[in-house]
Amino acid sequence: MFALEGADGLDGVRLAPGERFAVTLENACGEPTIIHWHGQTPPVAQDGVTATGYESPIANGASAAYDFVPRPGTHWMHSHLGLQEQRLMAAPLIVHTAEDVRASTQEVVVLLHDFTFRDPAEILPSLTAQNSQGGMGMMGGMAMGNGPDLNDINFDAYLANGRTLDDPQIVRVERGGRVRLRLINGATATAFWIGTGGVPAQLIAVDGDAVQPLDVSAPLPVAEGQRLDLLLTLPPREGAYPILAQREGDTARTGLILATPSAKIIKLSKQANTSAGACGITLEANLRAQTPLTNRPIDRVHQVILAGNMAGYDWTINGKQWKNHDPLLVKQGERVAFDIVNHSKMAHPMHLHGHHFQVVAINGTALPGAMRDTVLVPPMGNVRIAFDAVNPGRWLFHCHNLYHMAAGMMTEVRYI
Repeated sequence: MFALEGADGLDGVRLAPGERFAVTLENACGEPTIIHWHGQTPPVAQDGVTATGYESPIANGASAAYDFVPRPGTHWMHSHLGLQEQRLMAAPLIVHTAEDVRASTQEVVVLLHDFTFRDPAEILPSLTAQNSQGGMGMMGGMAMGNGPDLNDINFDAYLANGRTLDDPQIVRVERGGRVRLRLINGATATAFWIGTGGVPAQLIAVDGDAVQPLDVSAPLPVAEGQRLDLLLTLPPREGAYPILAQREGDTARTGLILATPSAKIIKLSKQANTSAGACGITLEANLRAQTPLTNRPIDRVHQVILAGNMAGYDWTINGKQWKNHDPLLVKQGERVAFDIVNHSKMAHPMHLHGHHFQVVAINGTALPGAMRDTVLVPPMGNVRIAFDAVNPGRWLFHCHNLYHMAAGMMTEVRYI
């Protein structure tokens, strides 16, 4: 397994208000790697990917320097080389604002992951080979009749900050205190439902972008690559409050415990009493950007068709896999829209590098939705996103299910 540690020994990077992203990445992991700064919008040659030709893998024992003005909010970092992300090559990337510092809230960062004892290099071939023989294969694909297909891989464990509910992290909190949860779904192929242990919560940001505050009580969906910022107000008494993440379509769950100093903490099962449903986009339809795109006409529209199935495990964008993809062409300064149409029975969390976009329609219904960098496109559904082409270069656009991406569901946005 891998790790991404700062000089302070903490996972990942946490920046103070106004601090530059001036980072030297030293590779001591034993093999070449490259780290993508997910949610950041740096110059293209500092995005931390090799597929578009600007950067090369960082050899073991070598280093690479990065220096750019970071985008505030809850973001993360992960390998963008092969399947290293599955081997826990992921960590938080938190960029604070002056408002964060002034707020009298305790911060709790939660990075979710799915874990397997198998070599990930064996997983993708087994999915392709076994599923092509007509079955769901050893990896545990769950076909839901005429409904969506969920969870094409079964994992050995689900982690919150590297731990399971057998030995969860206990975070001490104040009675009646306010807690800002920065939740990051760093899982490779797992969407979760997030519960707050009965504590009233307010959703204040997604993917590091502020939304109009939304009071929430029911569990919230978070797809691979997405982030949720929740503001919790704890009761004015002793208590323990589990923050749980339950896998969609399953009873498996993970999480951590918020506990006041004298609270009694009971052991929680890694299995919920009932299965969770598909994550879907009901929440997405209710989100509104705090700072939406300016009002201007769309200059260019691309239709983006997602297709494939678990039988052949051949995932495509506009009928092609990455190895022979057709780039999505844009020009500097344009307002661009993507009409993302999902022709498959699996949801796909689609991530755009180098830009944040606004969700402006779901299944044909227009809305002034959230700003994001990763949006879940439901099975047989469609989502329109819009963004301003203001960061020239070649930028990846792909499904953030690692195995779908590795099987071909990736293309690029190319400035002309």
